[in-house]
Amino acid sequence: MKTTTNSLTASWPVNRRDFSKGMLAAGMGVGARLAGGGSSESADRSQEYYQESAKRLPIRRFDVCVAGAGTAGVVAAIAAARQGATTVLIEAKGYPGGTVTEGGTALHSFYNLWKAFPGVEKRQVVRGIPQEIIDRLVRAGGCSGHAEMLRGYNYDSVCTAIDTEMYKCIAFEMLAEAGVFVCVNTLLTGAIRDGRRVRGVIVESRSGREAFLAKSFVDCTAYGDLSAHAGARYTEPNDYPVCNSVGIGNVDIDKYHAFLEAHQASGQLARGLRSGHPDRIVRAGAEWIDVPGMAEAARAIGMGMITTTVHDNYLMFIKCNLKLPVSPTSRDEVAKAELEIRRRMAKAVELFRKFVPGCEKAFMARTSPNLCIRRGRVIECDYDITAADVLEARHFDDEVMVYGFHDSAPRCQVKDGGTYGIPYRALCVKGIENLLACGMMITSNHDAHMSTRNTVCCMGQGQGAGTAAALCAAGNLGSRELKPAVVREALRKAGVYLEA
Repeated sequence: MKTTTNSLTASWPVNRRDFSKGMLAAGMGVGARLAGGGSSESADRSQEYYQESAKRLPIRRFDVCVAGAGTAGVVAAIAAARQGATTVLIEAKGYPGGTVTEGGTALHSFYNLWKAFPGVEKRQVVRGIPQEIIDRLVRAGGCSGHAEMLRGYNYDSVCTAIDTEMYKCIAFEMLAEAGVFVCVNTLLTGAIRDGRRVRGVIVESRSGREAFLAKSFVDCTAYGDLSAHAGARYTEPNDYPVCNSVGIGNVDIDKYHAFLEAHQASGQLARGLRSGHPDRIVRAGAEWIDVPGMAEAARAIGMGMITTTVHDNYLMFIKCNLKLPVSPTSRDEVAKAELEIRRRMAKAVELFRKFVPGCEKAFMARTSPNLCIRRGRVIECDYDITAADVLEARHFDDEVMVYGFHDSAPRCQVKDGGTYGIPYRALCVKGIENLLACGMMITSNHDAHMSTRNTVCCMGQGQGAGTAAALCAAGNLGSRELKPAVVREALRKAGVYLEA
């Protein structure tokens, strides 16, 4: 088990001089315990240090601070602001969206897996703010809609494909409309902790180094950065490959589908809105294709054959995977991986040009700015969702959303095409009174995590966490003092679908 602490140990409030000293310790970790649980004393024997001078940091105050403007963070910040909380959203990149925009795949999944279970009712089980985003994308011509799967529906009943660049813009606009103070191009570098509460975070940008103080905090960083800075317990299982996905332009998805059909490899198919026209192919592909020369090369670069699009001449993503020897929190290993994956993506485009009709003049049109992860740190929360909870379709009296998709289907499916619940206590970071975690940082069991880490589940968790954080801030409550019934009522009023 790994822990890390950057904490302000004096009682709150503190005087200015003590506060400045605490800020220094929180932001740089000099003299504090190092990430990974090691002590500074042992590290001093093998590592040189530069002692930074103390510095007064300007302060901004908020009700809610959301770290990470990714899949969960965008929805969390909008939800908190709509509850009336003054909300800040911190993001290292220059845009919001996270894995939704960088993975490039379809969003999984707003519906239960009804098509795999004849006679089961079709239900949209994730609604609220996530569906508002989809509605706006459809109006802008940037989404396929919830297109029903014609093949491969044992995996998902629908394909919700998006234009990733439009998603960034619409998410940004919705944050602005909600009144969120959006800090893009801003690094979160530390946490200020007083006992069992987080009092603030240290951020750094080209505007300088600052302290953001808040009443409630939500960690949506994917890597669990805020939780780790705040001293939460965590593990790093390194049980997934990392990846990057390349968008390929100057292609023909209809010819690609015909190519797959000719080689008996068409495993998934959905038709929906594409370039403004209905009933067009928006998802096609197979887990594997046995084409001499292409198959071996694709295997060598970890390339998948399934793709999605909302435009006639564009494949939204072709994914290349790479297994790291250590956790993706390792800067040095990730630096090597960034180069290797980009080599693999270039090779993937070459394979399309060489083997796939209609792709002879294909080119690399989009990549993520950095590799994508499926899991970094697993943050220890009050409840750890189990595989049985997911597969047996269990519900909880404090659940903040329900979900029905599993990324390992058909090997793993939620029982009888139903749903399971994400309990509020599964978002409460253990040992800290005012910090919630959501997205791919929760759920230690791999089979359970293969459901809870998916994009639409992360979006729903974000609405639950952001709503709860705002309610806690309004009542000056710790996370565990908030009654789940109050959260659930606020979520229902905001259009969230709940069963139990």
